[in-house]
Amino acid sequence: MAGRRTTLILDEESGAAARQLAHHYGCSVSDAIRRSLIAQRNSVAGVPKGIRQQRVRVLKRLFEMFEGNDANDEVRRLKMEDQGF
Repeated sequence: MAGRRTTLILDEESGAAARQLAHHYGCSVSDAIRRSLIAQRNSVAGVPKGIRQQRVRVLKRLFEMFEGNDANDEVRRLKMEDQGF
């Protein structure tokens, strides 16, 4: 990721919120701020077209991978395996 360094001055509430998010996500404060910006942008402006297209491709691939699988059979098989424990 090619980034550009920016300095932010956060008030007490914003700084505490950034630290709380960083702790929750197990990341740095700057990464928590980046994640928050992206999430806010997506909620206000919607997910960018490229990301939506990528998600559709992944979902279609998953449908192809699991085509013909019976979920009920899979659950029964897993339950049978668990009975041995």
